[in-house]
Amino acid sequence: MNFFFDPNVAYLLLVGGFLLAILALFAPGTGLIEIGALSMLVLAGFSIASQTYNVWAVIVLILGVIPFILALRRSHHWIFLVISLAALTLGSAFLVTTPTGMPAVNPILAVVNSLLVGGFVWFASRKMLDAMARPVANHIRMVGKIGEARTDILREGSVYVGGEEWSAHSAGFIAVGSAVVVKSQEGLILTVERKP
Repeated sequence: MNFFFDPNVAYLLLVGGFLLAILALFAPGTGLIEIGALSMLVLAGFSIASQTYNVWAVIVLILGVIPFILALRRSHHWIFLVISLAALTLGSAFLVTTPTGMPAVNPILAVVNSLLVGGFVWFASRKMLDAMARPVANHIRMVGKIGEARTDILREGSVYVGGEEWSAHSAGFIAVGSAVVVKSQEGLILTVERKP
């Protein structure tokens, strides 16, 4: 159990949990990514709670969520994504401290991990935000198409329509495997109903 009390493990769990949470925002409805993110964040919280930590680093991490949400809502404002990545990098690297108040995370691990995760999130976020900003081809042709629910849909889920996997919203519960009809489309998200 001492493994979980290592500041480097806590740091990796925290960053991994945030990374999975970000990926879950871009691919909602599967459930697996969300469960992985929650599990890693809970383990990181358990590990960090038993160590000395900086309150200001926790505040930086929490405030870093706000510019990320702004980046999602305003896809042409990349400065929000930069601010969010900086908050994640600084907040997580300086979160756990030694008894003397110095960062407990190995600085080489923090730098390498920050470059890899920051680069991945920057690249993936920009590509996804660019895709969300573009008009969807064949927009009118998707409405009215029949498909199949690939997951249980309770507000969010995924469906297979027109030869592709789509994120979907529904007003009511739709069981996995049910036939669905596309009622509307907003960007890459379909609003579906169970086929009568």
